[in-house]
Amino acid sequence: MKFSLESNQPTKSKADALILGIYSGESVKEVLHHLDAKIDKVFADQVENHLKTEGFKGKLHQFSSTASFGHLQSSRLIVLGLGEKVTPKNIRKAAAGLYRKLNGADNHESSYSLNIRPAKLQTSSVGKKKKAAAEKSTDTKYGEDEFLCALVEGWTLGSFNFDKYKTQNQNSGEDKKKKEKTPELKVSGLSLSAKDFATAVKKGKTLGDSTNLARTLIAEPAFYMTPTRLANEAKKVAKATGLTCTVMTEAQIEKLGMGALMGVARGADEPPRFIVLKYTAPKAKKQIAIVGKGITFDSGGLSLKTAVGMERMKYDMSGAAAVIGTMQVIGTLKPRVSVMGVIAATENMPSGKALHPGDVIQAMNGKTIEVNNTDAEGRLVLADALSYVCEEGVDEIIDLATLTGAIIHALGRVAAGVMGTSNELIKDLDKAAEEAGEKLWRLPLYEEFKPKLKSDIADLKNAGSGGEAGSCCAAMFLKEFVKPGIPWAHMDIAGVAWSDKESAEINKGGTGFGVRTLSRYILSR
Repeated sequence: MKFSLESNQPTKSKADALILGIYSGESVKEVLHHLDAKIDKVFADQVENHLKTEGFKGKLHQFSSTASFGHLQSSRLIVLGLGEKVTPKNIRKAAAGLYRKLNGADNHESSYSLNIRPAKLQTSSVGKKKKAAAEKSTDTKYGEDEFLCALVEGWTLGSFNFDKYKTQNQNSGEDKKKKEKTPELKVSGLSLSAKDFATAVKKGKTLGDSTNLARTLIAEPAFYMTPTRLANEAKKVAKATGLTCTVMTEAQIEKLGMGALMGVARGADEPPRFIVLKYTAPKAKKQIAIVGKGITFDSGGLSLKTAVGMERMKYDMSGAAAVIGTMQVIGTLKPRVSVMGVIAATENMPSGKALHPGDVIQAMNGKTIEVNNTDAEGRLVLADALSYVCEEGVDEIIDLATLTGAIIHALGRVAAGVMGTSNELIKDLDKAAEEAGEKLWRLPLYEEFKPKLKSDIADLKNAGSGGEAGSCCAAMFLKEFVKPGIPWAHMDIAGVAWSDKESAEINKGGTGFGVRTLSRYILSR
């Protein structure tokens, strides 16, 4: 996918189609005249009337197109609604939706010229009230590079498509040609230098590509995306970006005393893997650990799920996918802090060797756990992963996991729950999520939840909420494996890691939630 600065006047662009971004309340005719004083007035009037007929008002995601009839160098004019508030978030959403609209089966265009103006048009022809409203709606705290980054990120996110296993049209030469096509997007309306343009494009494309990598890992069926293959994907990212990658085998995991991870892995034929990706920043004064739950398939173990409950359980490694995607961003963009990405990967399967409800296992930090529900396995593998990063002496820990169904009851599929020990860390994560277009909502870790974890025969039991505050009790369990004094945040992404429909930059299927939030958080340190 290629992004470039439009060298021509937009109306003289040689791209297949000219795309005009239009904010709510703007006149398309005035925008055309603003871009080119010599534009044919009759044509501009006709475009304006056509859009009025279609009910186009510049609302976010509104889309309309018309032939240019020779009045533009491009054969087609596309008008894209950018909404009322001029923000990178709206640009990203609009760009993702635009790519999907333009990538239909009947579309053979290969280049687009998009005019993006990070401010509403303010001309002498508008009244004082409209002019004031335009000024108010323009958020000046963002730079042009942030708008461009968001545009590229959204365009890249909108391009995601996982059709590896579809055989239809596979032998069609036309279809193959279309699939190999990489549409070029030429951007105008910005005053960035070539260097700043390239920097913003790189960041936006890296964020988009890395989220799409996470989506691809989640989309792969469990028969393919085993713990071993997940480890191989981590190795590929490390090799491509200069990270170090250590993959621990079953024997090494056992030697480290990770009895919780090994307990979950007992029932599976596929061997577990413990994956450690590292980025070391020059002169870094801080090391952040990001930890992902990597259950590549969750049957529930002997506490077997229903058929419906098991249907999408390939996505139970979404936390791991987010860690790999984030580490690709880190390796590419090189933040000022060191980062360790850790994944505990295994299947959770029923067999003659599987954990029984009532078994007692010992985690890496020495604490014993009575397993009263084998379907609460995510917190078990995370217990060892959290213990490991604490032993490595990290300064801060963030974990992501599709941990509880309870979080879906609490927050639906709109936001991830976030809990932890550091107000500052959670506040900064929330800010990063807001910029990324991902939502977090803080839930409490009250001491009153702790008695729910009490076991009669071990230090803890892994599930004991009794249907009350399930997500908070699960986080309280994880807290037992974080050394006091280390800032820690837990993101329960069970509700947002999968979507049943496309919406703005969100795709259908595994969403890659967390890559863009974590990346923005780490890059801002």
